[in-house]
Amino acid sequence: MSAGDTPITIVGNLTDDPELKFTQGGAAMARFTIASTPRVYDKTTNQWQDGNALFLRATAWRDLAEHAVESLTKGMRVVATGRLVQHNWKTETGENRSMLGLDVDEIGPSLRFATAKVTRAQRANGGATAATGRAADPWSTATPGPAPAVGSYAEEPPF
Repeated sequence: MSAGDTPITIVGNLTDDPELKFTQGGAAMARFTIASTPRVYDKTTNQWQDGNALFLRATAWRDLAEHAVESLTKGMRVVATGRLVQHNWKTETGENRSMLGLDVDEIGPSLRFATAKVTRAQRANGGATAATGRAADPWSTATPGPAPAVGSYAEEPPF
């Protein structure tokens, strides 16, 4: 996350299954909508009342996109964190439009009302980075190799 980004965490339900697409460059992208509805207990009626629902369009990229499509389904309660972004465009009639969205950094099922089994995703090259040949997993028991030079990337940058 860079300076000036607006971080946000949202808890809600998926309105549909995540949709996987690929950019012209081959990067995986998953799009989905998270609906978050606040609930307030009304003491006068002794009932829960739903507030106004927030529907936030979310986008996940690369491995996260593929994992989201494989793991998440419509109706699932999720916890997502990322950067709030504003998209601006003009309609065919020249009107200015805008929409807020979420660029997802992390997402997973909410465990408040459910349980989940986590399966570690396998990497195509066994978890080793191309530049160093060592395991990219920070919890790996493999002996780390030499640190990369200052200013160089141990892995390809995420963009």
